[in-house]
This record gives sequence, C-alpha cells and structure tokens, in this order.
Amino acid sequence: MLPDIIRCIIIFLFGIVIGSFLNVCIIRIPNKEDIVKTSSHCRRCGYRLKWYDMIPLVSFLVLRGKCRSCSAKLSVQYPLIEAANGILYVLIVWTGGLGIESLLYCLLASALLVLSVIDFRTYEIPFGINLFILVLGLIRVGTDYGNFLTYLIGFLSVSALLAVLYYATDGRAIGGGDVKLMAACGLLLGWKLIILAFLLGCIFGAVIHVIRMKVSGAGHTLAMGPYLSMGVLVSALWGERMLLWYLAQFV
Repeated sequence: MLPDIIRCIIIFLFGIVIGSFLNVCIIRIPNKEDIVKTSSHCRRCGYRLKWYDMIPLVSFLVLRGKCRSCSAKLSVQYPLIEAANGILYVLIVWTGGLGIESLLYCLLASALLVLSVIDFRTYEIPFGINLFILVLGLIRVGTDYGNFLTYLIGFLSVSALLAVLYYATDGRAIGGGDVKLMAACGLLLGWKLIILAFLLGCIFGAVIHVIRMKVSGAGHTLAMGPYLSMGVLVSALWGERMLLWYLAQFV
C-alpha cells in the first residue's frame, strides 16, 4: 500500500509540474506568443518571475494569489490547471498501470486540457494541439502495429462523418478543429473507443450546456472541444469496460 501511495505522490508532483507549463500554453498560444523562449512574467506589470514564484500550487498559496511585484490578483486558473493535470495523471496510471499506453494517455490528457480551455474561451482549437495528439496516435500505432487497421478506421470513422457535416453546413454545425480532433484521437484510441468517445461527448455537451444556459445564461452556441475531450478521456480510461458491460446485456 505504501509503495502505491508514494508512486501516486511522485506522479502527482510530475503532473503539476507539467500543469504549470500547460498554463503557459493556455495563455500564450491564443496570443501567438512563444511558449519556450519568453520568460514567465506578470501580465500586468511585466515582473519576470523567479524560480520560487513558479513552484506549482505552492507559490500561488504563498503569494496568496497575487503578483509579488504589483500585487495584481492572479487567475485561479493557475492552481486549478496544475492540480487537474496532476490528478488526471494519477487517475490514468492508477487505472491503466505504468506503461506506454498510460504515458500516451497522460500526454493526451494534458493536450486535451489545454485545448479545452482555449476552445471554451475562443471557440478555436489550435492546430498545433491536434497535431501533437496525431503524433501520439502515430506512436500508438507503432507500438501496436498488429492492430493497425483498428486505428486507421478510428482515424476515419467519426472524423469523416463530421467532415461531411462541416462542409455541408459551411462550418455552422461543427468546427474544423473538432473534425481534426476526432481524427487525431481516433488514431490513438481506435474505432470502437472513438465512436464511444464521440457519443459521450455529445451527451456531455447536451446536458452540461443546457445546465449552463439555465444557470449562467450562456447562449446557444457552444464550444464542442471541451465536451469531446471529456468523452475521449472517459473512453480512454473506461471505454473497454463500458463496451463489455453493454454487450453483456445482450448475451
């Protein structure tokens, strides 16, 4: 039991460190800013952050959510994204164990976290994030080449349908980024799981957005990226079990 707890702590710490970088991506990618070379700084006064200002979770708490230089209030996004990424990493490894699949799913979770926040705010999914997920899919195919056809069909099964819908409605029914997202994730998950992921994403989108419209007065237009991402993650972690349970009902 103790080794498992220690392993979870290490994975969580690794996850929140990566989460700190995800915050950089979320802030800078929509603004076309460099995410590697530019030093981290306060968005208000330009104060260049020191290493002790960037300790995941800890620095935010120590600084009480304010800039060390100008005392500007820092967004709660920073600790939330860090914590969410750490928790997702622990959940993925706890569910699937240590291995190449869990590694790919951890990286997938981080990418989906970034694109979800960006899409929610801008209604755009950065092409670079979809390209990153596509690379993960290619790695997955390379590590499981015997099931190549499963991944190839996954690449096309949902995305092809959405592409037809996209062109038929001139992009009014679905976004081009969503089409690319389902293609990239389909290559990583395979056709069974990506179909399930799409169905789950539609359910999540319908239910959650209706609640948002009732509670916060959100408009009818919604960003599908966050909901599709939720479907992808649930399908990646528990999709096989869900499908086996469903099929067992007919036996």
